[in-house]
Amino acid sequence: MTTTFLVAIDGSEGSLRATNCAVERARAGQADLVLAYVIEWSPYSFNTPEELAQRHQRREEEIARAHKTVLDPVTASLKDKGVKVGTDVRHGHAAETLVELAKEHDAAQIFIGRKGESRMKTLLFGSVAGTLVQISPVPVTVVP
Repeated sequence: MTTTFLVAIDGSEGSLRATNCAVERARAGQADLVLAYVIEWSPYSFNTPEELAQRHQRREEEIARAHKTVLDPVTASLKDKGVKVGTDVRHGHAAETLVELAKEHDAAQIFIGRKGESRMKTLLFGSVAGTLVQISPVPVTVVP
């Protein structure tokens, strides 16, 4: 059975550092990677049928844009690294969705970058990495 590492990416420098860390660990342990991009999205909305159709179209456009601007370039840069790489894009609450993806992909570990958010914003709203560390059923590596 192959080990899988889930890597949360968003195109930031922190997520690229997390990806590089995960690649090194995957190469050492002969693990596969799944690059996960989560688009913040609330499932709660009271819309007309026309608004729901527009919302669905926007979701599909966001998924395509996530692949084109973030996932595809990172995947291409990892082509010669000797690691099997898959991708997954989802809508939802970032930390909760990453936990769901870790379960679906039977991930042994999650890698995530620590963003340089302002101290006040982190105190008020928390961070995805901090929430993930608290709720994840598997080990989480937060890469500075």
